[in-house]
Amino acid sequence: MHIAQDLRDDIFLSVMHKKVRANITVEDSGIVCGMKFAAEKLDSLGAVIHQMVNDGTPVEKGDVILSFSGDPKTIAMAEDLVMGYIAKPSGIARAARKAVDLAQGKIEIVSGAWKKMPFDIKHLVRHGIMTGGSAGRIVQGPFIYLDKNYVRIFGSVKATLEAVRGLEDYAKVIQLRGEIEDITTEAKAAVEGGAYVLMVDTGSLDDLAAVSEIVKRMGARQKVKIAFAGSIKIKDIPKLLEYDVDILDIGTQIIDASLLDLKMDVVHIY
Repeated sequence: MHIAQDLRDDIFLSVMHKKVRANITVEDSGIVCGMKFAAEKLDSLGAVIHQMVNDGTPVEKGDVILSFSGDPKTIAMAEDLVMGYIAKPSGIARAARKAVDLAQGKIEIVSGAWKKMPFDIKHLVRHGIMTGGSAGRIVQGPFIYLDKNYVRIFGSVKATLEAVRGLEDYAKVIQLRGEIEDITTEAKAAVEGGAYVLMVDTGSLDDLAAVSEIVKRMGARQKVKIAFAGSIKIKDIPKLLEYDVDILDIGTQIIDASLLDLKMDVVHIY
């Protein structure tokens, strides 16, 4: 069996007796996230950490967020293996924080799209969302999310909620899309069927307003939460503050946020 050779063993052979100190610096403003995972990776490589900022720390261009030392091979490996634990979740945290700030505490920001990420990075994505101040779950306690496919299988919102009526310990979150019935009919059935969160997942402000109106007419506005989703852009949040909505579920614009730009520099050799 052939074992791949790490060329760094040969490259650094003559200088492996030396110790190298390196800094990771941010190249843009944002929020730091993923430091725990970066520290664990550095520890596994045998590096010594001298300085590290905490997750959630606001940073500006030029700020040093991590300083560590090790032998030359360790430092080279760290550049390949450690930066990603910080760059991506920090970018997500920055986007989540922007959304939360724009919501001004009037609407809860949720990003449940982390559940659709590959298993190996789910924890990083979710951590970024939560570090930015967004929620990773639409309901904090036990709940059942009844999406469009449940409604399609059962044939209606009413039938879907009837199927889970016996699960009394779970809050019911149901997706309203107006595919099978008019969305106001779905909203009425959702309220009558005991749903706790009505997720208007069409991206249509007209649908959102219509659902709000029917819920108010039923005298049920204080009993349920209204959520809104469907390609929501962070820049549109100020406009959405004018609508009757409790929760915004923002996926792509948070999950696919650009990386926090980082650089790693060797700063001392001894």
